Amino acid sequence: MRPVLLGATLLLALAACGTGQPSSPGSVTLTIAANSISGGKNAESADWIRSWVIPQFEQRHQNVKVLFQPSGVDDEQYKQKIALDLKAKRGADVIDVDGIWVGEFAQAGYIKPLTEVGGPSVDGWEGWSQIPQAVQGLGIFDGKKYALPQGTDGRVLFYNKELFRKAGLPEAWQPVSWQEILDAGAKLKAAGVPVPIQINAGSAMGEATTMQGALPLLAGAGAEVYSGGKWAGASTAMKDVLGFYRQVYAKGLGDPKLQQEAKGRDKSFAQFAEGKIAILAESDYFWRSVVEPRAGVAPMAARDAVVGYAKIPAKQPGAGIRGQDFVSMSGGAVRVLNPASKSPALAWQLLAFMHSAEATKAQLAGQVRISSRDDVNAEVLTADPMLKFVAEEVLPITAYRPPLALYPQVSAALQEATAEVVSGGTPDEAATAYQTKLERLVGGAANIAG
Repeated sequence: MRPVLLGATLLLALAACGTGQPSSPGSVTLTIAANSISGGKNAESADWIRSWVIPQFEQRHQNVKVLFQPSGVDDEQYKQKIALDLKAKRGADVIDVDGIWVGEFAQAGYIKPLTEVGGPSVDGWEGWSQIPQAVQGLGIFDGKKYALPQGTDGRVLFYNKELFRKAGLPEAWQPVSWQEILDAGAKLKAAGVPVPIQINAGSAMGEATTMQGALPLLAGAGAEVYSGGKWAGASTAMKDVLGFYRQVYAKGLGDPKLQQEAKGRDKSFAQFAEGKIAILAESDYFWRSVVEPRAGVAPMAARDAVVGYAKIPAKQPGAGIRGQDFVSMSGGAVRVLNPASKSPALAWQLLAFMHSAEATKAQLAGQVRISSRDDVNAEVLTADPMLKFVAEEVLPITAYRPPLALYPQVSAALQEATAEVVSGGTPDEAATAYQTKLERLVGGAANIAG
């Protein structure tokens, strides 16, 4: 009998670690779960949780013990594990998830709005005033706040100032319409630039096609891929997007072959760094990790002098979503509360603490990166004008992918539509084929906005 009793005691102890159960009289144990692990995947985040968050929070709440459940697995494996835990009403109290999972988890009943879990103190948190409304959107579904954004990024147009000078274009360039981008491309082509415009297209580019190309353009045409409970079909806005792709690639302003290569995106990075591509639609990742002068994937020693950046214009002024002149798309991770937490109010305090200005700066550890908080960005981005530009000019106008389970399949259909146009098909033909695929995916035309 003794081994059985020992096993039962161990199981009870392990169960207590996951959902705010008392670990000893007068104390509470909270648990944080993240797909990060020291010495492995997302190690910096894991080290921050272990060495800063836990000791700092425990110091402020001496009756609380905080544990960390690290993972270092494929994102889909992590998602499945978290989903199973939440479905079974177990698991950690504070959980890292990808922002694109929020709607799917909410619809499944795995997570609930923060106020329903953490209580009335959620609405009074000081951090809300420091997170732009558009950035808060990363954790919002159906108008309710389910998560706190950890950080985000923004899509812009990067351009080579030296090539612009060669073509007689201004170094301080900010197009206000799609036509101005095409006009610049034509001048660059006439000046002998090999690839005037690189806008990701096709299935080989994967999600980079959707996030760097199709979705920002769709937002610039005044639509979103999912809105009001319906998916965007072969609408006028969608045909406008495909028409822009057609103008870029049919007129020789872009390289169709590059869009079909397995490592086409990597090649586009190298070609931009080599001065062969003049205009490139990308996220700020391109600036801080690709052409970064010292440790970039395709380093540019003269990056700060040569590389310019501009907001992505709407099709024409005022034609973007929400009547905007300029648009962007963003992504990022968030943190949610487990509705099964036995100490939900305390779990909210832990979550809020992890997103405080103090904790956010500690997580950055001196690195220049965009956080979700305006006050932190104002302090840490002063040395990097490009990232400051994104934080101040781009994030307030950004949008996000729909956090729904169907999105990856819809994204693939969008990629196929752009591929058809780049390879010579017409926008109408590509839009019709996309509509047919979309109807199969989403359950018929009733779920599609025309």
